[in-house]
Amino acid sequence: MLLSKQTILITGGASGIGLELTRQLSQLGNTVIITGRNQLKLDAAKKMLPGIHTIQSDVSQPQEISALFTQVTKDFPALNVLINNAGIMRTINLHETSGDLKELTQEIETNLNGPIRMTKQFLAHLKTKPNAAIINVSSGLAFVPLPISPVYCATKAALHSFTLSLRVQLKNTNVKVFELAPPATQTELLGDFNSADMKGVRVMKVDAMVTAAINGLKNDQYEIRPGQANQLKFMSRLAPQFILAQMSKPVDRMLAGNKH
Repeated sequence: MLLSKQTILITGGASGIGLELTRQLSQLGNTVIITGRNQLKLDAAKKMLPGIHTIQSDVSQPQEISALFTQVTKDFPALNVLINNAGIMRTINLHETSGDLKELTQEIETNLNGPIRMTKQFLAHLKTKPNAAIINVSSGLAFVPLPISPVYCATKAALHSFTLSLRVQLKNTNVKVFELAPPATQTELLGDFNSADMKGVRVMKVDAMVTAAINGLKNDQYEIRPGQANQLKFMSRLAPQFILAQMSKPVDRMLAGNKH
């Protein structure tokens, strides 16, 4: 796909992978609009990259998606690329009795329901463009779960499945459907993990990961798996029980002393 002079909307674009996507896509001469929940982070991104456009919006809230669609299609009618990037990741011990049920599944609202609703809301508009694309940011953990983060991994596996179905349903349209499945990437998303949890994991620098992603998009590589993400998919087919056992080691530390 062509990645210059496009109009691109990126959810969760004020930090991490989203911010680096914003930076690199802006440098390629695209009009970039980013969303996020945190206005301070949006302001900081705007200060860093004055040419971008920011809109405070939370993809976990359906009414905010509707309002975002109205604003973006009015102010940026040329919009032709949607990047569903917003996501949250937590370690969760399912033995714990504290916390409410709604809070337990907040990753589903942001990581899965958000992209599905954004896609549905913007699809009719994107289909009016001669060249358009939807890019869903999943994870290498879509292929092999990291059991210390069960809900996050479940959302990414579901997003992978949704993207496959979406690509088939849109095969006779001008909307290309991509999936970017990053490996462990050097962003604040990993802040919930200690060094023991990350033992043996090669963390990819965010600029290198996004550069690989953009090259994949340019080459119409519909499933982009930079770094260890490619190995995770390969191992999930070659030796699924072995790789799951390797990914399960942090659970032993999490459960140490748990009497339930």
